[in-house]
Amino acid sequence: MAELKARMRADLTAAMKAQDTETKATLRMLLAAVQTEEVAGESARELSDAEVTKVLMREAKKRAESATVYADAGREELAAKERAEGEIIARYLPKPLPDDELASLVDQAIDQVADETGERPGMRQMGQVMKAANALVAARADGARVSQVVKARLAG
Repeated sequence: MAELKARMRADLTAAMKAQDTETKATLRMLLAAVQTEEVAGESARELSDAEVTKVLMREAKKRAESATVYADAGREELAAKERAEGEIIARYLPKPLPDDELASLVDQAIDQVADETGERPGMRQMGQVMKAANALVAARADGARVSQVVKARLAG
């Protein structure tokens, strides 16, 4: 079992004993999302910690978007609930990359692609650079943020 998934299960047990309903409900939802991802596809399989992290990032993004929509609609109590769930999910996510470290990793990815192709990549090779950058970032930054930095580095 993935270490992250085991930690979530242990925390669920602790939340049940402490009668922390908000944490308990959020962890159950997260474990259900992980289990759904495990059985998706042709055959059931155990997810690695990196794959579990991707599921958690997706769930955190959903909570942030929902909180924004609720706040815009004037439903502050629902927005607060979504934000609280997002904070619980954030406990299990790796610390986000600082901008300077992300820029350094993107530069490494550009250098990798330049070595492979024999020339400095331009906007046409953005897909190759994104693939290399995402491998280096390893789920520690949002894809949109990585894309933004890659575009800036390739354009400038």
